[in-house]
Formats: sequence, structure tokens, C-alpha cells
Amino acid sequence: MLHQLKRLGKHSLVYGLGGLVSRILAILLLPLYTRYLTTSDYGAIETLVAASAVLVTLLRAGISSAFFRFYFDADTAAEKTRVVRTAFWFTMATATAGLVAGLAAAGPISQLLFASGDRAGLVRAAFIGLWAQMNYEQMTSLFRVEERSAQFAVVSVANVLITIVATIVLVVGFHQHALGVIVGNFIGTLAVYLVLLGYRRYQLGLEFDRGLLREMNRFGLPLVPSALFLWGINFSDRLFLVKYIGQGEVGLYSIGVRLASAIVFLQFAFRTAWPAFAYSIKSDDEAKRTYAWVLTYMVLITCWISLALGVLSPWLARLLTKPEFYGGARVVSLLAFAGVAFTAYSVVAIGVGRTRKTQFNWVVTGVAAALNIGLNFALVPRYGMIGAAISTVVAYVVMFVAMTWNAQQVFPVAYQWRRVVTAAGAAVALDVVGEAVGVGLPIAVVLVVAYPVVLGALGFYTPGERRRLAALGRRLVPSR
Repeated sequence: MLHQLKRLGKHSLVYGLGGLVSRILAILLLPLYTRYLTTSDYGAIETLVAASAVLVTLLRAGISSAFFRFYFDADTAAEKTRVVRTAFWFTMATATAGLVAGLAAAGPISQLLFASGDRAGLVRAAFIGLWAQMNYEQMTSLFRVEERSAQFAVVSVANVLITIVATIVLVVGFHQHALGVIVGNFIGTLAVYLVLLGYRRYQLGLEFDRGLLREMNRFGLPLVPSALFLWGINFSDRLFLVKYIGQGEVGLYSIGVRLASAIVFLQFAFRTAWPAFAYSIKSDDEAKRTYAWVLTYMVLITCWISLALGVLSPWLARLLTKPEFYGGARVVSLLAFAGVAFTAYSVVAIGVGRTRKTQFNWVVTGVAAALNIGLNFALVPRYGMIGAAISTVVAYVVMFVAMTWNAQQVFPVAYQWRRVVTAAGAAVALDVVGEAVGVGLPIAVVLVVAYPVVLGALGFYTPGERRRLAALGRRLVPSR
């Protein structure tokens, strides 16, 4: 068990380091954007990025999720290759269909999104980027199923580096403004994708299994509305804040989202490693034992980080923003603990994927999305961004509970519920104390450090964990 958890931790760490480098390098482009782009340029880019995210979800038709499950169900190298090739050619076909449709309808799409046909060239570039992104991500998923996290991280960083250079050349050197940003983004993706095509050519022969594709679609298609509902939970709150409060409140809320993004970063690292790791365990009994421990430790880690982000958020806001943005710290705790619930959801949902019974996933996420919208209607007009944050955390908690019930019907796992509740309850209680009392920075740090001690007092640790912690303490503080 310890070996399995170390394996998951190692790959999550490497994926996380790759993602961290990518995010740092992306942040370095912000001064470029603010200097060379107008606000309308930046708004057009963000609009097309959001539209592309929705279209990618629709065009994939859940094949990327199905790929992981069916790859590990294959028993022989030939069967695995058939899964790879079927997923590759399906993705190539749907991405190309989307590209052709986007190029043909660029004018009307520009009129729909921007009330003008002047952005048709930008729309065409965005659809080329969509084609590149879909095929690139399907190709890099091979590294994930092979658990070659270091190679995945290298490819990701190479993509970002090429993107940055291309964007600077196009925006600064050739004054292409928003078009330079869109084209710069897909140049990096296309360049790395072409290299990977050459590297993986032996796996990409002309083989396409229609029967296998039907099975993969039966698995993946129910996940499409689910992904769209998740997208709605993540972004609908901004629309309510704009409508009922104003753009300024959205700006403060966005700062809170950024301050809580350490949880999002951890989710990215974990969710990148998790499907391949979870499906690679062939024995159901071993999988059940492993999944139970993973849920406990992921709740423990994410709750500790959320506690730190919550009680330290006023000082993080002062360190990273200007005074007019300090108010964004008020939603950090809620958004961070929403991330805990979503991480827990990702763990328990794997049981549904393991049994290929994904037909009710969209019901679970749909109920959560409907609840989120209803709460936004009720809370945002009165409480502003606090109401939006409450709506988000409630939606994710309900989604986790509903998915747990759904998954337990088809793949029952003896999760360590007492420990999960203890880890979450202790973190929330310490955060509430810190928020309610309004403690200073030293006491806030003490609350964070005290979390594992409080867990010990509550009987969270197993005898084996206590022995390992004691041994670690002796190594860190050697006796004289």
C-alpha cells in the first residue's frame, strides 16, 4: 500500500512541477498583454478561450476519459495499440470537422460573439488552435497511461517556451495584437505535436475499430454534459456578480480565486496522475484498499493547504495586490474548501469509471449545477461575492456526496469516513476560529502548524502512522 501511494505521489509531484513551470512562464506574459493589447483585445481572447473550452468538450465526446479506462482494460500490446489508434483517429476526425466548420462559419461566429465581423480572422486562428489542442492532448495522454510523468512535464514546458517566444515575436515584433496571442499559442502546441507524431509513429497505423469506438462512446458520452455542468459551476458565478453587483465585485472575486489557486494547482497535478494510476491497479480488492487511503490522504493534504490559504489570505492579499483588491481575501477560505470537495469527488468518481457505468454522472453534476445556479440567484444579490463562494462550495459538497452514493452502488469501497470527517472538520474549525477572532499573523501561522497536532489529539493517526511520524521527528530533532 505504501508503495502504491508513493507511486501516485511521485507522479503527481512531477506533473505538478511541470504545471508550476508552465504557470510561472505564463504569468510572465502578463506585462506583455497589458502593454501591447487593448482591453477589447484581451476580452476577445478570453471569450474565444472560453468558447474553445466548451467546443473541445463537445468534440471530444468523452473519448479522452474513455481512452484511459479502455487502455488499462486491454490485456495485450496489440489490444492496447488498437485503443490508442482508435482514439487517435476519432480525435483527428472530430477535430478536423470542427476546424472545417469553424473556418467556414468564421464570419457569423464573429458576429455572434463580438457583434461584428471584424474578428473573423481571430476566430479562424482560434479554431486552428482548437484542432492543435485536441490532437496534442490526445497524443500526450500516452505519456500518462505509461506513467512517464517526467517526459510529460518536459513536453509541457517545451510547449510553453515555444509559445512564449512565438507570442513575443508576433505581438512585439510584428504588432499582431490579439491575433499574435492566439497564433503564438497554437504554434507551440503544433510544433510539439508534430515532434510527437514522429516519435509515436509506430503506434499510429491505419487501424480503426468501430465496435471498440461504440463501447468507448458509450462510456464517454455521458461525461460530456457532466463536463459542461462542471464548467457552469466554475464560471456562472461571475455572470451573477456582473448582473447583480457590478464588474468591480467580479474583480475582487477574481483575486480571491487567484489566491485560492494553490488548491487548483494541486488538483491539476493529482487529476493528471490519478486516472492512469487508478486504472492500472488490476485487482479490484487492491484498488478498493488503495482508493480508500487515497481519499483520506488527499482530504488531509488539501484541507491543510486550504486552512493555510484561509487564515493567511489577508497577508497574502497585502503581499500580492494593491489596497483596493484586499477585499478579495474574504472568499479564499470558501473557495479553497470547495477545492477540497472537488478533489474528493475526483477520487470517488473513479469507481464509476472502473465499472464503466458512467450513465448517471451527468445527473450528479447536473443537480449540483442546478443547485449552484439557484443559490446564486438567492445569495448573490444580497451577499455579493460571499454568496457566490457559498454557492460554489455547497455545489461541490453536494456533488461529492451524490457521486459517493452513486459510485458505492457499483463499486463499493470501505472509505475511512471517520478519518475523512476528522481531517475536514478540524481544518474547518481552525479556519473558523482564525476568521472569527481576526488573529494576527503569528497566531495565524500557529493555527496552520497546529493542524496535525490537533488531528493527533482527535485520534486521527493509525498506530503505523504514529510510529512513522515519531521516527521522522527523531531524524529532524536528533537527541544529544
